[in-house]
Formats: sequence, structure tokens, C-alpha cells
Amino acid sequence: MKITAVRTVCLSRLHQPEEQWITAQYRCLKADAAVVVIETDSGLQGFGEACAYGGPTRIAGWVEFLAPELCGADPADPTLAPHPNGRDWAYDTAVAGIDCALWDLRAKIRGCRVVDLLTADPPDRVRLYASSGCRYDWRRRPEQLVEETVASLAAGYTAAKFRIGTDWSWDGVDVDRFLGLVRDVHAAVGGRLELMVDGNCRLTEEQALPIARELDRLGFAWFEEPLPLAQIEAYGRLNAAVAMPISGGETFTTVEQFRPYLERRALDIVQPDVGICGLTEAVRIAQVAARYGVGVAPHSWHNGLMALANGSLVASLAQQPARPLELCLIQGPLQWGLLADPPTITDGYLHFPAGPGLGATLAADVAERFPYLEGHYAVTVQR
Repeated sequence: MKITAVRTVCLSRLHQPEEQWITAQYRCLKADAAVVVIETDSGLQGFGEACAYGGPTRIAGWVEFLAPELCGADPADPTLAPHPNGRDWAYDTAVAGIDCALWDLRAKIRGCRVVDLLTADPPDRVRLYASSGCRYDWRRRPEQLVEETVASLAAGYTAAKFRIGTDWSWDGVDVDRFLGLVRDVHAAVGGRLELMVDGNCRLTEEQALPIARELDRLGFAWFEEPLPLAQIEAYGRLNAAVAMPISGGETFTTVEQFRPYLERRALDIVQPDVGICGLTEAVRIAQVAARYGVGVAPHSWHNGLMALANGSLVASLAQQPARPLELCLIQGPLQWGLLADPPTITDGYLHFPAGPGLGATLAADVAERFPYLEGHYAVTVQR
């Protein structure tokens, strides 16, 4: 079997005004997707979703550039995928899409699921956590966060993650006010949801420490990227100050980028994303993290094909406690509409499709229903 073509399908869907969301200073206007398709002379195809934050058209440009090296090759060759370099995000996400598509294709060739290639006797489902907390505005009804989190509980999720809201400087928000809202959320779910907070790298060490201590006291599962990632020593101090894990690394694409955080005990959970670094590198990162006793909880934003690939990684991890898979709640219809047969989600669990590979193919009319819209997915908000 030989590869005959490698291409990228770029897709978009505008959010309705009421669906738009703000985190920090950015209002998200649309959802994007970049799906790498690998075709073969046998008719089998492999699909891999690249993180759209690499820029769909830039991703497509790198895929086109790399395609001649792949065409004519045997897709079963495990050394075929290029390696992320940790320097150019568009390149690395393109590589990630290619890598995931090759895993999908190899599993189809063997007549098994991707998760079966990763581990023996894998589960048929993975627990999800509802990932949002991006729609509340400190100026306009911050209590929306409480309502949204309670709604996730009512929808059957057993875990949820939220962010720290719009730019604190706009409305004089401080640590005490944020922790007041955190306590409201915690009280509203009454211990029925596992909770996490994502700081989006926006806090100072002086702000992050009291927040981490209170989250630890309240039994939160982890505190994600509270500080700018360059502050490795500060991450180490924060991680040492609390029993609750400090997590991060969603933008990293290589083991080498994670190394200083592992060696300095700066993170207790690493968060690679197969749509950013590729499944091959994510497995390698997980193996190296295990040497340091560090857990893995993949970042998994955007769309359903990426969720299936990250879910396969989660299902392969032999770690206790078993951590749930992130599922973006605010991506809109593109998230699952790009797939011909979306997987089943019940009671807060994603069920792996029975078909080979990732068990998913692109919907036949996906390009017509979700034509790509050029331009950045968000605009800057000034107040």
C-alpha cells in the first residue's frame, strides 16, 4: 500500500452573537477546524485533526510542503511522520495532523482501533470533563459561571473546568473576589462535580499562591497554567506549596520543552495535546513524565476528531487516579458536525466507535456546510 495524496480540509462556523465568548481580552467569533486527510492506492483514508490555533491555512501550507515526502511511501512505516520542532506552531500542528492521520490509517490497515494499538485491553469509553467557564463576564453577570457549572452537572458530567474570566483590570477584580466566585461554584455543586481551574497563564505568583491554597483546601483536582510558562522556578515553588497538582504545557510540542518542568518538579500533571504535538510525541511525553511520577491530562479543545485521538491517549494511560478527557462545551455545531457518524456521549462518557482507526470519517457535505472563513477566530476587546 502506498500513500497517493496528503491534503488539508479547512472548515469554519461563525458563532451566533449569543454564542460568542470572551476570555481575557479576546472575543471568539468563529470555530475553525483543520483536518489532514491521507489517501492511499487501496482506497483507505486516514484522518487527523490539527489544532486550528496553528492557523488553518498556514497548517494547510505546511501539509502541502511536506506531502511530497509522504507520497509514494508505505503508511505502515512508523518512522514516516515528521517530528515537531518546538519552534513553529503552524509547522508543529501540521505535523500533529499528519501524525494522527497516520495512526488512524495504520489502525485501519490492521483492522483495529487506534486505542488498540496503544494499549492491551483498553476501555470502550473515557470519562469527560466539561470545559468552559469562558462565557461569564466580571462586568455582566459573573454568576453565569455558577449557572453554567450546575448545568454541566445536570447534563451528566462528573467533572468541570472553568477559567478566571474577563480581564481583571477592567473591573477591579482581585484574588478575594475571584475566590468568592470559586466558593459559590463549589457550594452550588456540593461535591458532586470534580472541579479544576485554568489560569490561562495570566496570574502573578503573588496572586496564584492564595488561589492555589484555597483550591487545595476545597479539593480541586488541579490548577492549570496559573503563571506565564516561562516562570519555571515560580511554578516549582507553587507546586511545592500545595498538595493539589499544578498542571500545564498545552502549547508544548516536544519532550525537550517539558524536560525542565519535569526536572524541577514544576508540574505534577503535564498536558500535551495530540492535535498540537501529534500522538507519537504525546505518547513519548507521557512515558517520560511517568519516569518522574508526573501524570498526564491532555489538553483537548476544538473538535470531535481531536477528542477521539486525545481520548485514545487517555484510555492508554496506566495512572491512578484516572483523569478525565477535556471536552470543549462552546465550540458549537462544527465540533461534531464535521463527522459523518459522531460518537455516543452518555452520562459524561465518550464511547469509542466500534469501527477501525479513530472510528470516524468526515461528513460528505462538510465543506458545503462549514466553508472556511479567512481571518482570525477572535477580535480584541477594549474597555
